[in-house]
Amino acid sequence: MDILKNITGQLRGDIKEAGFEGANIVLYTDNEKFFREGEGKIKEIVNQIKKRIELRADAKILPDKEKVEAQIKQIVPSEAEITSIIFDPHRSIVVIEAKKPGMVIGKQGSILDEIRRETLWTPQIQRSPAIKSKITENIREVLYANNNYRRKFLNSIGTKIYKEWNPEKVKEWIRLTFLGGARQVGRSCLLLQTPNSKILLDCGIDVASQESEKFPSFNVPEFNISQLDAVIISHAHLDHVGLLPYLYKMGYKGPVYMTIPSRDIAALISLDFIGVAYKQAAKPLFDSSDIKEMVKHSICLNFNEVTDITPDIRLTFYNAGHALGSAMIHLNIGNGSHNLLYTADFKYGKSRLLDPAIVSFPRVETVITESTYGSKNDVLPPRIKSEEELLDTIKKTINRGGKVLIPELGLGRAQETMLVLEDAMKTDKLKKVPIYIDGMIWDINAIHTAYPDFLSNKVRSSIFQDKNPFVSETFSRVGSAQERKEVIEGGPCIVLATSGMLVGGASVEYFKEFAGNKDNAIIFVCYQGVGSLGRQVQDGIKQTKMVVEGKEEIVEINLEICTIPGFTAHAGRNELMSFFNNMRPKPKRIIVNHGEISKSLDLASALYKLNRIETNVPRPLETLSLR
Repeated sequence: MDILKNITGQLRGDIKEAGFEGANIVLYTDNEKFFREGEGKIKEIVNQIKKRIELRADAKILPDKEKVEAQIKQIVPSEAEITSIIFDPHRSIVVIEAKKPGMVIGKQGSILDEIRRETLWTPQIQRSPAIKSKITENIREVLYANNNYRRKFLNSIGTKIYKEWNPEKVKEWIRLTFLGGARQVGRSCLLLQTPNSKILLDCGIDVASQESEKFPSFNVPEFNISQLDAVIISHAHLDHVGLLPYLYKMGYKGPVYMTIPSRDIAALISLDFIGVAYKQAAKPLFDSSDIKEMVKHSICLNFNEVTDITPDIRLTFYNAGHALGSAMIHLNIGNGSHNLLYTADFKYGKSRLLDPAIVSFPRVETVITESTYGSKNDVLPPRIKSEEELLDTIKKTINRGGKVLIPELGLGRAQETMLVLEDAMKTDKLKKVPIYIDGMIWDINAIHTAYPDFLSNKVRSSIFQDKNPFVSETFSRVGSAQERKEVIEGGPCIVLATSGMLVGGASVEYFKEFAGNKDNAIIFVCYQGVGSLGRQVQDGIKQTKMVVEGKEEIVEINLEICTIPGFTAHAGRNELMSFFNNMRPKPKRIIVNHGEISKSLDLASALYKLNRIETNVPRPLETLSLR
């Protein structure tokens, strides 16, 4: 059945061209009257076929760009503070970037409707970051510079999805192979196969492991990059997205689905990954051109937005509460014959930065859950106690004239710590000392300010009311080796620096300098991977070999070491149990991954006893049949 012929046949000559943008159907008309008045007919067809359809004006009837720009500036209130207007003539779209996008949208979309009606261009809105973000600007440039390619690419995706479009057809089997992340934290990568589809769920690197276990196992018969239909990324931490640009280097040309913040952060951390490799005198796995390919082939979805990604698989993202843009991946397979939820990393508890993970879904038969803190010993203390412990350790260190190093994951963990510290300074729970931000954190902060809709209600409100915590004077950015030297030689302070596991990055530079002084402290607030320097320090090593000024030296470790697990952005044992207790509907099967072996087995056993349903803890490269 040709879905486009079916639609255009019903619209009797009003449509000049019909195509796809991914799973969405786009119709172009050169009839101005139909463009302004044809929405009723389009809605009738949408109700028939249950697919998203967008009507746009054909290039032939679009007014001149300069005239349209002037009209937009006249229609939109000046208080919206438009920062740029970009035209995508290949798709009849005008992108309006503003500091206050709500004022461009208008009440119930009234201003957008007026722009569309008056200019015939289809408006799209983007928020200007409160902190200037070079990476966000570069990504938008890549997309606009390749807009003709993007149109053809998106159309090819839709053509593939609808080639075998048959809503009645039921598929016969579903297989899931664990290429990475089974009984391990790191290199998350799962291959989902049906008779029609091959989908990769995440594509990560284990930065703390030895070479043999660093990357997903792609050298298996099941995996063929030329047969891959799509990649879906849950969130932009290296252990879930770090190897994605390498797929494009190896020749993958298909789509990658993720949220908009995840796309921007994935590009940023991939560039940083290249930089860290060069600093360690190693050859990077990929280069910036591969990151551009990743961006060019990205398809971004909002939470709760449903889209077809192959003829027999439909995707929905749900808030995971783990990091900016982090998503639980819900797949409706074979027209609803099986529903799979891949939680990836999630947080089912309150944090300052994000709302908790979602627990209600339309349908779920199988769940794949993380188990990072899955053992019965991983009961996390209340968040308020963790915050008190953090502030007490900082106070003691500052009072004795020391410096505090907090190694951070640039995404999520660092921003949560910043919110705690900013509030403590504001309410005089901490005396005023410099707080330095080093590594990728500042750039990732900028991305947070560009996408406040993905943040918690409280933080979102603060940003909308021009009380943005990420631009507070409490924080100072360290942007050069000289500035870092001044921090090291200066007085008592707090330093937040990447990486979170002391594996490369600015945190390692500070650790070298701070480690020997017993007045200093290092506070671990995020998971330390097995084999990482962070885990070794956490476990109590007294010295380590490090490169200091070009020479390998023994560094003595005398500083105070403090671990505060309650700050983790992962669900602790009680949260994991509560998640499944409150989840609706109840799954028929739970698959446990993303955890050290003992934690995965412990959680699987507890979930089985509680729910009396099948639980599995797959081994690396194990394949499970879902039906």
